[in-house]
Amino acid sequence: MSHNKSRRLHDLDINLIEMTLDITKYVISRITETDPKLGYFQSEEELKKLTGETITADGITGEKAFEIWKNILAPASAAIDHPRHLAFVPAAPSRAAIMFDLVASASSIHGAYWMEGAGGIFAENQAMEWLVSLTGMPKGAFGVFTSGGTAANLSAIVTAREYWRSKDPANESKKGLIITSIGAHSSIKAMAKVTDAEVMLIDSEEKMLGSELEETINQLDEQTRSRLFAVVATGGTTNAGIIDELDEIAKVCEKEEVWYHIDAAYGGGALVTPKTRSLFKGIERADSVTIDPHKWLFSPYDCGAVIYKEPELAKKAHAQEGSYLEIFKDTGANGFNPSEYQIQLTRRVRGIPLWFSLAMHGTKMYEKAVERGIELAHIAGEMITNHPDLELVREPSLSCVLFRKKGWAPDDYRHWTYENHKAGFALVTPTKWKKRDGSYETCARFCFINPDTTNQDIQDILDSM
Repeated sequence: MSHNKSRRLHDLDINLIEMTLDITKYVISRITETDPKLGYFQSEEELKKLTGETITADGITGEKAFEIWKNILAPASAAIDHPRHLAFVPAAPSRAAIMFDLVASASSIHGAYWMEGAGGIFAENQAMEWLVSLTGMPKGAFGVFTSGGTAANLSAIVTAREYWRSKDPANESKKGLIITSIGAHSSIKAMAKVTDAEVMLIDSEEKMLGSELEETINQLDEQTRSRLFAVVATGGTTNAGIIDELDEIAKVCEKEEVWYHIDAAYGGGALVTPKTRSLFKGIERADSVTIDPHKWLFSPYDCGAVIYKEPELAKKAHAQEGSYLEIFKDTGANGFNPSEYQIQLTRRVRGIPLWFSLAMHGTKMYEKAVERGIELAHIAGEMITNHPDLELVREPSLSCVLFRKKGWAPDDYRHWTYENHKAGFALVTPTKWKKRDGSYETCARFCFINPDTTNQDIQDILDSM
């Protein structure tokens, strides 16, 4: 007889209580770890062989499923918060934020409409007010939390496109044009496909200048110019931490009456400290800004944010209609509805872990944590400069460091990456950098987010080369 026959999906029994205790112990252990295991991927075939069938008609029991997670699946996943995980843009969620992510899930709040999620949305909005204040955008600017930078960028560009179309009915039949730089995040090209827009790239991996943008626009013929509806600048490129000439680009966008979006998904975290805030001069002039708290503001995945100078324009672009949604527009349910300002209707209250961590620790502690990432980049830069076999590709910017090993070819970097990762020591991946002659070179890259990364960690990684 099946052990499941007399049980129902939502039953509360001794087995569930015991599993709750086991999972709680696991979570406490993971949160209090000071040196988590790095983890290393395995192929789908290898994992299938190790786990066997996990989804069956009668279930395999929570105990067995949890053992599979702890012993097989978790070790096959990289710990993004490992202090020697310096690849891509890692993350280091605060323990407070992780704990409250559990609360967000356990509370079962739907964060689309005020009528259903007022308390959770209120908490999110407290964190959003702080985020908006960092940008210095004018009174009335506000935003919503999204699943990440891609969803935030897409929401902003849909808003920009709809605003452009509203200005002239002739624009409805035109294929829109976006100008950005080759240093822009890959999501800009991806969301241009979604919005059926063309992307024109300014060919510079260093900071995009206002003069370059102006020259590019001046070279457009009249028909092409009529299709330009948005310019995307970057507040900290993912590859190298480069901040575009935001203030000068703002002048051009204002003169040309073009929507100005700033993608600060990674670099926006540096706005919390006065030491780097001045590097973002001009961000307050943007029509929309993307910042990812799950990158450099120590939130768990997934938590991005999009901020609008005029939120009503986003509402016009995104508000959904439906007979079963009409109650949410009733005066009795009046309040802020996050679903009306970005592409997703269904959403969890993903901003409340950030709210709780900020409320618990205060903003000064965030300032110190971000400053440590910048400090680590400069320390790494000095170590590389003083090393006889290593060279900086360019000076560190924000918390990114690009460097080369003299005499190494692309395969050497890849081999080094896999060897360190497989050993559970570090995850540092190569990237490419465009040289002045137009060719690309493969080099190594650090991105420092985790304030628990030590000077010795950096030294040990460099020694491994």
